[in-house]
Amino acid sequence: MPHPDVSAPASDDADWWRQAVIYQVYPRSFADSDGDGIGDIPGVTSRLHHLADLGVDALWLSPFYPSQLADGGYDVADYRDVDPRLGTLDDFDAMIREADRLGLKVMVDIVPNHSSDQHVWFQEALAAAPGSAARERYVFRDGRGPDGELPPTDWPSSFGGPAWTRVPDGQWYLHLYAPQQPDFNWDHPEVREDFHTTLRFWSDRGVAGFRVDVAHGLAKDLSAPLRDLGEHLSYQPGALPLDGSHPLWDRDAVHEIYRGWRQVFNAYDPPRFAVAEAWVRSARRTAYASADGLGQAFNFDFLYAGLDASEMREVIGSALADAERAGATSTWVLSNHDVVRHVSRYALPAGSTKRDVEEWLLSDGRTPAPDMAAGVRKARAAALLMLALPGSAYVYQGEELGLPEVADLARADLQDPMWVRSGGRVKGRDGCRVPLPWTREGSSFGFGPGGSWLPQPAGWGAYAAKEQRGDKESFLELYRAALRLRRALVTDETLEWACSQEQTGQGLLHFTRTGGWHTVSNLGDAPVPLPEGEVLLASGPLSGDVLPPWTTVWLRSGEPSGS
Repeated sequence: MPHPDVSAPASDDADWWRQAVIYQVYPRSFADSDGDGIGDIPGVTSRLHHLADLGVDALWLSPFYPSQLADGGYDVADYRDVDPRLGTLDDFDAMIREADRLGLKVMVDIVPNHSSDQHVWFQEALAAAPGSAARERYVFRDGRGPDGELPPTDWPSSFGGPAWTRVPDGQWYLHLYAPQQPDFNWDHPEVREDFHTTLRFWSDRGVAGFRVDVAHGLAKDLSAPLRDLGEHLSYQPGALPLDGSHPLWDRDAVHEIYRGWRQVFNAYDPPRFAVAEAWVRSARRTAYASADGLGQAFNFDFLYAGLDASEMREVIGSALADAERAGATSTWVLSNHDVVRHVSRYALPAGSTKRDVEEWLLSDGRTPAPDMAAGVRKARAAALLMLALPGSAYVYQGEELGLPEVADLARADLQDPMWVRSGGRVKGRDGCRVPLPWTREGSSFGFGPGGSWLPQPAGWGAYAAKEQRGDKESFLELYRAALRLRRALVTDETLEWACSQEQTGQGLLHFTRTGGWHTVSNLGDAPVPLPEGEVLLASGPLSGDVLPPWTTVWLRSGEPSGS
């Protein structure tokens, strides 16, 4: 049952999303209703009370469509149906009704860059001859070399290996991800109109918004002859040109596509909302978040910044300025289904790079030995920092339970295509997708009446929501308290820094929000003076008039320290 002090949820105002807290559900790992070990839509419905009680405004549902699971559901065979293993459209409608009853909005993932190779269009393309109309919906090309035996270009797949696969008649098709994920040709009008139909299909069923997968990849330079990338093979955002001239990523033409989507969104009352997964330079992000585009874009700079105060301040300031230019609000995220959970990232030595984290995973989480106590302390401080910032906060399932990465999954249990495609150099994302624990007991710790599709650690039940409820020191109660307060405290979309750059260089972040709400984070190894004021919430124990290392506190009124 919801806690009696849960505040009223976000209204039907068109701007509900601007400062919302949105909870990401990875359906196959959230809750299993039928005991087959795979989370499903009825399972999600059965646990919606947890989200309402937590105090979030909406849930974002990762792909639940029919899929061969070549990429965890991001290979979609039918964009307007539910995978039979996860339920039915009737189950989806029942979930929407229950979410509405609880005051929760529902967002769904949309995957427009590529389909599954089992999609009816791709099967038609395979059955058709080279040059046929059916092949024009995808990207088929003749190969190079005397017999066309070489790929058309040097383009690499994001999952490793070449981005081209040859079919029996000799042509090649493009897949910037797994071979089972052929890329659409977004120059084709049928592709554009079919996605408009899909957006209307889910909007008509009550979906409030969409998370757009690989939002920066749809428009490609497919003019003949196709261009090799040569030395510029990197897909890292920092390597992309600022003028939109890359043949595959972040081309200006992509925004014409999203202007068409915006027309679909604005036909509804309130208008539908979308957030772009756009791995682009920050200067290019605003176009995705514009009012005539998707409306919002993920700010991955914050996720990868670590907990260095100076870097955090720069990232926060830049993101807020970018959002203001776009007429949007910024987004803040610490974990998602694609990255190592932040409790574990923060347990690794300061300054660990992405490659360092991958090497740690390959060692099954043993080298270097993580300092989990430090990881927990830092994750709690980061949570209160994130939830105090203006804009939308995205919370990944299990984050509110303080779940760590399951780094020691056996090689035989790995299902992420990154593992195979990289030749064992990248362990992949399975460790953050291990099914949730709901109870201390049971064959899958309350996930379902049977087992779980990825093995759960023996001690997983200690993190269970049921175990944490009522424990004032738990992650769950910290998140619940923070979200209740956030609803009461949030007004406008601004902040003001209340600490100097010199203080930030020493590990201090201190800002104010309208109404006398102060957030002070000590992201250093030494205690700092605690500003005067009424303590509303702290990420860890306080001692007298000092703020301990790696601790965030919310205060009301009081004067800034040293300002």
